[in-house]
Amino acid sequence: MKHTKGRMDESILVCVYYGPNGERLIRRGHKMATIMDCPLYILTVDPLPYDAFDAEKSGYIEQWQNLAEELEVEEFIIHDNEKRPSPKVIKEVAHKHNITQIIIGQTAQSRWEEITKGSFMNVLLREIPFVDFHVVSVDRSVKDEEDGIFEKGVRAYLVADGDDYKVSFTCAKNMCQEGIFFKEIGTDFDNGIFKFMHNNKMHQVHIQENLVTDNSQVPDGCSVKIKQ
Repeated sequence: MKHTKGRMDESILVCVYYGPNGERLIRRGHKMATIMDCPLYILTVDPLPYDAFDAEKSGYIEQWQNLAEELEVEEFIIHDNEKRPSPKVIKEVAHKHNITQIIIGQTAQSRWEEITKGSFMNVLLREIPFVDFHVVSVDRSVKDEEDGIFEKGVRAYLVADGDDYKVSFTCAKNMCQEGIFFKEIGTDFDNGIFKFMHNNKMHQVHIQENLVTDNSQVPDGCSVKIKQ
């Protein structure tokens, strides 16, 4: 039987995504809710339907559900098959349950993420100005699959060079795309991947010794300039 909360003017929402940091966030929320003696809710959002989750995702969901029961959480909320942006869903849940405090995990945002997504925290602040946010630093390594393989991304440009494309770190007249270059760790050459946005879609090409390995991966609209 759940303990009757002493304060109903405060309520906490923990937003979790897949990975071991989810449990840490939930326990942080539970600690706050215990001190404040107020209801605690957990929310996870996924664009896929629940029956399409892989074994790892399903495992985390089960783990969090068990933890929610153990900690006597008010409600564990799953928004699967969700096509709306996460901040919109979080805002809806916050309104429905009179949330006053939201806990989220935050990694150090890369320059690439800033270019393609903007600041997630700023979007939340605009969408939900009526709550207090608690941003908990989480382990970046569980989020960034490129950690340990590539160095930190740097601004770069894809430029036409005869029949090829190459990566340049200075903006040139024959620049085709601006993006982020992730260099492989442990190489003296410019080997790695170049990521960029084109027509609101993310693309990436592999780079070997400064050149794109497969020109067909470069989308139309960035034509190679043939040397005369």
